[in-house]
Amino acid sequence: MRKIQFLGLTLLLVITICGSAIAVPGDTVKSFSAPYDCPQGLTFDGKYLWNVDRKSDMIYQIEPSDGLIVDSIPAPGYVPRGLAWDGKWLWCIDDEEGLIYAIDPKTEIVEKTIYCTVSRPTGLAWDGKYLWIAADRDEKIHQISSEDGTTIVSIPAPTSHSCGLAYDGTNLWVSDRYKDMIYMVKPKNGDVIICFKSPGPHTWGLACDGSHLWNVDYQTDLIYELAIDDGTFFTQLEEKNQQIEFIHQVRNYGPDTVLTLDVYLAIPANLNNQELIDPVQFDPQPNEVLVDKWGQEVAHFHFTDLTPTHFTTVTMLASAKLYETRYFVFPDKVGKLSDIPKQILEKYLVDDTKFSLENKIIQDAVKKAVGDETNPYWIGRKIFNYVIDHIEYELAGGWNIAPTILDRGNGSCSEYSFVYIAMCRAAGLPARYVGAITIRGDDASYDNVFHRWVEIYLPGYGWLPVDPSGGDSKWPSNRANSFGFLSNRFLITTLGGGGSEYLEWGYNANERWTSKGRCKIVVENIGEWTPIESSTE
Repeated sequence: MRKIQFLGLTLLLVITICGSAIAVPGDTVKSFSAPYDCPQGLTFDGKYLWNVDRKSDMIYQIEPSDGLIVDSIPAPGYVPRGLAWDGKWLWCIDDEEGLIYAIDPKTEIVEKTIYCTVSRPTGLAWDGKYLWIAADRDEKIHQISSEDGTTIVSIPAPTSHSCGLAYDGTNLWVSDRYKDMIYMVKPKNGDVIICFKSPGPHTWGLACDGSHLWNVDYQTDLIYELAIDDGTFFTQLEEKNQQIEFIHQVRNYGPDTVLTLDVYLAIPANLNNQELIDPVQFDPQPNEVLVDKWGQEVAHFHFTDLTPTHFTTVTMLASAKLYETRYFVFPDKVGKLSDIPKQILEKYLVDDTKFSLENKIIQDAVKKAVGDETNPYWIGRKIFNYVIDHIEYELAGGWNIAPTILDRGNGSCSEYSFVYIAMCRAAGLPARYVGAITIRGDDASYDNVFHRWVEIYLPGYGWLPVDPSGGDSKWPSNRANSFGFLSNRFLITTLGGGGSEYLEWGYNANERWTSKGRCKIVVENIGEWTPIESSTE
């Protein structure tokens, strides 16, 4: 886990991040005890926090600077859940009665009652005109009228267990007590823009005060003030030390001779998600180290006169710290396409054989996906959604060109990547691909399938990982985990923008040979993972 130093103020049970530490979205700024031990809904009225407790059936007014209780009023129902503030009234949703109450906190009088439109309601928020309601085991979040509860619009919920709700003036925030996650959601369509782990194990109510997010946890009975945006692009979590032995083997079954064999292995480097522990080792030693036109380092091995039944084996041994890497991009802070450096545009907008940017299928798809969108983030996100909606995963062998893949509607991870890159470049958004060796299940495992995804360039931020095939899910939370997130099970070996003079359209490795007579040649690539025990002092 990422380590942060904290300064404890024991008297008030307040935890504050030290000035020397760097906060990222979701980090705890401070925390204090909830008023009672079954806290649920949370809201902010411009000055105070309000927290409803299911056990005491009370709504507490709280001073956010120190957690002191300013006042309390009785909840109007017996199983109160969500809270919202509309500038005049407190709205409280009750699970037992299936009702939503509008309370005047000064008089404690229920001024209005409307029927709840969903079962198992959990969260409530006010967007300045309408209420929003979330419910457990509901695939939607609903915007409803405060006049009579009529549903205005419904959007996909991030998960099936949406819990707390808050509105920050632009976006909705949603908590999930099963996954222990908090999501920033676009109200227009339910896209999850940012997500992070909740500070406690049973996250519930949420509130926004204009600069920070507040979260109450049902298990720890604490109220947390959380950082939202401090300019941090990404964070590294869940460090895992792994060794990979990548084995490349060429077998000549004859009956004649392979005259020459050239093997190329992509050399991994330090990146946001990985840190090499030791220099990469090879057996045998390469004849030379080359750099292709995309800047990728490649170890080159040359062999001659491979007789029948001869096996040629090349291995690469790498040890690395792998991180779960989460990126934080706020779309309104992304620059314009015209802000992208010229050298990036010139390098990563070019056409290539697998892309066919001018093909009518690609051009039409871009028009449908992007429309009149100009924000680079939303261009990338809309294309991401379009590719997921129009392609199904199928590992059938071979890599076709992007128009063919899109037309037939299925493809491998590489083919998803070709389509996504083609559409992004046709829309003016720089894109490149990433190739990696993958941990399959256990840390001690092997990989002979490997994985490829994409990176897009966002002005003001940089390169952002996007995995179209990995994000092929109906749930917005799963899609978000493939748009600006990498798990700690990848060692990236390859960064490329298209065909390479050494790796061609492959990644991890490539080979070329010449032969005389009849030769049956079989190539095998395997990555064998071994966990590295962390040393303890």
